Amino acid sequence: MTTQEWTGERLARACLSAVVEPGSLILKANLVRWTGAQLWERVQAGKEHPPWLARAESLDPQRLLEAAERLGMRFIIPGDPEWPQGLDDLVTGQAHQEMGGAPVGLWARGPLDLAEATAASIGIVGSRAATGYGQDVAMDLAHELARTSPMIGAPPPWTIVSGGAYGIDIAAHRGALAAGGATVCVQACGLDQLYPKGNSGVLSRILAEGVMVSERSPGSYPTRPGFLARNRLIAALSTGVVVVEASARSGALSTANWAYKLYRPLMAVPGPVTSSRSAGPNQWIRDTRAILVRDADDIRCDVGPIQPDLPLEPGPARALDALPPDVRDAYEALPSRGSVGADEVAQGAGLGIGVALVCLGVLEDQGMALRHDDGTWSARLTHLPGPGAGTLATG
Repeated sequence: MTTQEWTGERLARACLSAVVEPGSLILKANLVRWTGAQLWERVQAGKEHPPWLARAESLDPQRLLEAAERLGMRFIIPGDPEWPQGLDDLVTGQAHQEMGGAPVGLWARGPLDLAEATAASIGIVGSRAATGYGQDVAMDLAHELARTSPMIGAPPPWTIVSGGAYGIDIAAHRGALAAGGATVCVQACGLDQLYPKGNSGVLSRILAEGVMVSERSPGSYPTRPGFLARNRLIAALSTGVVVVEASARSGALSTANWAYKLYRPLMAVPGPVTSSRSAGPNQWIRDTRAILVRDADDIRCDVGPIQPDLPLEPGPARALDALPPDVRDAYEALPSRGSVGADEVAQGAGLGIGVALVCLGVLEDQGMALRHDDGTWSARLTHLPGPGAGTLATG
């Protein structure tokens, strides 16, 4: 990567990354009102959250820059060519209302361009205490998705995104590297350290061949809230997310929840019903919140082909394609004229009534469905012709 120009805005945001908690709701609200430079001035003047001032007073910006440059780090901010568009989804929609918008910026190490790498990417996450089955599946999926096949007409490769943790995460990274493919590791600590140390061999390869990113500044140590905030970045940087193994209380389900809220295709690998480590994926599949996948072909089918040469034209068809399969099925079950009850939508989409109501709520939030006073529903946007589809239905 080329030498980075440290403008006033970039330096201010880098300083904020050193004093603000990851995923801070206060930061998110302030960045709507102020630029990074303006907010940093307010923090230094004691006009913002008091803990930030205490940290700001102990921060030496020059030492921060020297540490970054010594380690070959760069700091990516909104508006940079390397800023991934997926992060902007954290600013709008359902997800941003619950915790942490887009990061103030991202520290990065490694030769890959982050925006290019995440334009077509699959997040693979799961339990740290993974079984041999889970690790083998994660490695095989990542290897098959990331590899470039010499065969004519073979599917193009996907970048693998994960968190570098023990178990499923590191198996996914290892599979991508073994295929000679691209991988992105999202860390919950500063990039001056490799965490966890037990994975340093694979993490070092990612620094040499892929890209490692974090919203935490150099010198920051991982915390439990930091891991939870990190999960939203894995989801936002991915085109779709696969959960391989996860217990009912696994942190990997936090990533799955973020993928669901960000309208990323959410997929899960089933496991033995007797295994606690597969309780999470099995439950999500049962509740039809996640799509059952068995191999890389299933994932490609559910996420869709990579078509970089096709123009991304705005309009209802594109909005419909971006929805999770269950939500899309619920929309297509709505009539072009008149309105129907949620039970009829559930029957037409092949969904349970509870799932159908959740899907209708998502469509209402997106402005694609209208709920009437009598409890019935109608479509609000046109979509591609299909059973029950009309040319235009407005509420």
